[in-house]
Amino acid sequence: MSLPFTNDAIVLGILMAVLAFVFHTSRLDSFSRFYKFVPTLVLCYFIPALLNWPLGIIDVESSNLYFVASRYLLPACLILLCLSIDFQGILNLGSKALIAFFAATLGIILGGPIAVMFVSWVLPDAISVNADQLWRGLSTIAGSWIGGGANQTAMKEIFEVSDDLFGSMLVVDIVMANVWLAFLFYGAENTKKIDKWLGADVTAIEELKQKVADYKAKVNRIPTTTDLFILMAVAFGGVAISHLFADIVTPWMNQYEETLTDLRLNSLMSGFFWLIVVATTIGLALSFTKARSLEGVGASSWGSIFIYVLVATIGMKMDLKEVFNNLDLFAIGVVWMIIHVLILLIVAKLIKAPFFFVAVGSQANVGGAASAPIVASAFSPALAPVGALMAVLGYAVGTYGAIICAYLMQWVSGG
Repeated sequence: MSLPFTNDAIVLGILMAVLAFVFHTSRLDSFSRFYKFVPTLVLCYFIPALLNWPLGIIDVESSNLYFVASRYLLPACLILLCLSIDFQGILNLGSKALIAFFAATLGIILGGPIAVMFVSWVLPDAISVNADQLWRGLSTIAGSWIGGGANQTAMKEIFEVSDDLFGSMLVVDIVMANVWLAFLFYGAENTKKIDKWLGADVTAIEELKQKVADYKAKVNRIPTTTDLFILMAVAFGGVAISHLFADIVTPWMNQYEETLTDLRLNSLMSGFFWLIVVATTIGLALSFTKARSLEGVGASSWGSIFIYVLVATIGMKMDLKEVFNNLDLFAIGVVWMIIHVLILLIVAKLIKAPFFFVAVGSQANVGGAASAPIVASAFSPALAPVGALMAVLGYAVGTYGAIICAYLMQWVSGG
């Protein structure tokens, strides 16, 4: 069989071998200095990307692994990671989490027009798209970065973006979001240094993590086969309920497409939106029942495994060579992301917010429900539900924020 591999069984085996290699070597003394500078999560993300390009070992176009991981493993891990959560502890995180989220949203809304203005001034002859088409195309990135896929599609329809231009914008969206995700993984491994610079009070976060750790230690036991079957039944039974609910509600919502579109609530017509909402709700509801004791037989450990598989499938989707094919649009994307980060860090510094809020607030916008829980769990599996809840908020404001951003970009570009 010639490269690249198109059989998902082979690709999954390669990804699992990569994850096993990273975690095994991270425990070896001989690799300790290396992992001090390169976090395990970054490797779990970038090695699959390198297998795509330049190594050409994996054929991403023919793979369904990301779809399976995001639709089956992601909701399962949300349920498992929510089981032992202290809901009151989440509430005790306070208003700084919301302030960071909306600062991230503001950074994207303002970052778009500033980036267009800056790149048009510095590289006036480099942009290959005319002004009118440029702001329309970039509106789809704003929709994705504030909300998600449904909001992005809404922008395509509202501003009549051509399929070819939309394809180019998708490349910019995916690559820039994935590169920023890698930076957040690195930041999660160095959060103490960043929190010290921010002057942040991390008391509430540490208390939440400690409560979950104490509860896990209290109920911890060696799992039996029956325990593991019950654990999987809860996880994937919840996934089944989530899909069933989404399959019923989404067509019903689509009956009111015109009204929802007018209200800019396109996310309510997305099956993935309802899948994440229901799975998170199931997990939080189960945390008030005896099912919470399943943490003692490895609920969060299995949830973490599912998340790392998802990370690997996200990584392999990133095609780094596309950067060289869309340099003009990537110049806008880079400046846009820098503005987003600067505004977020300035606000975090002013309110002394922990870097956790910065990272999750940003990813709840830029990455959405598929990656915000991943970033949150990089700080601690106990915090994954915070990422999921904030990502849902991103869906809610995505279309409105993207429309504001689009009109600002139209104004500065003269389109």
